[in-house]
Amino acid sequence: CMLLFFYTHAQTIQDGLMMPKGDLCTGFLFTHDRWTNYWEGTLKRENGNIGTITSNSLTWLGNYGITDKINFIAMLPYVSTRASQGVLSGMQGLQDLTLAVKFNALEKSLGRGTFRGFVVGSYATPVSDYSFDFLPLSIGLGTQRISGRVTLNYSWANGWYANGTTAYTWRSNVTLDRPSYYSDGQNFLTNEVWMPNVMDFSFMAGRIKNGLELILAYHQQNTLGGGDIRRQDMPFVSNRMNFSRVEATGMYYLPMIKNLAVRAQTGYTLAGRNVGQSFYITAGVLYTFHFLKNYND
Repeated sequence: CMLLFFYTHAQTIQDGLMMPKGDLCTGFLFTHDRWTNYWEGTLKRENGNIGTITSNSLTWLGNYGITDKINFIAMLPYVSTRASQGVLSGMQGLQDLTLAVKFNALEKSLGRGTFRGFVVGSYATPVSDYSFDFLPLSIGLGTQRISGRVTLNYSWANGWYANGTTAYTWRSNVTLDRPSYYSDGQNFLTNEVWMPNVMDFSFMAGRIKNGLELILAYHQQNTLGGGDIRRQDMPFVSNRMNFSRVEATGMYYLPMIKNLAVRAQTGYTLAGRNVGQSFYITAGVLYTFHFLKNYND
């Protein structure tokens, strides 16, 4: 919650892999995320009124090769939240649809491997009328987002690779169902909330061999503005939500079922600001359709 699960499943956009022309990789990923401790501004604490916050999400994703150098990507999660204590009710529903175009802008042999550069443009928007003014149990932030991302990848011939990626995200303002709000030490007599933009960067290293892919990653997100959670208060939609996180991922292409892969992932929040110290696990299945190959056959 508090933005952490909004960042999940973005590796399809961040990584250095492309789907060939006419191939579609699609499937579902289930994520279980929970936290008890959180940062109220920079103060780490827990809150007995809510106990442990748990969120579950089931995300459909698809990655289609328009050409060998251009991929179209879509993702849509269904999210549910709950608190283990207190009287606050959880929420559930479809969250935000993400659409992205990924372009392999550079590919060159270098040393004992290949250097690649990718550019990604993406757009995300809420697809249901969920209440975002109810953190930490909201299923989303209710804002439309446009992102530009650059990823650099170096792959060795023995299957090892390394990625570095960074993105800037522009976020639209949101409108509350109330005439005023208090944030960052000020009272605003309006229902329109300015949403600060976001930057993130990641570093990851991995290896693919004999159908098994293993990845270790470090992620960091910085919100470019916004206030902190007030003492003993609920989070607010425009809060500064920063975090750093480590993550481990494994993906295995099943030899007995051609084109089917299983994926598992776990991550932990090392430090943050106005977010929960989250631990999460993800599991799912992905299948690749080779439409052009099937047509030619």
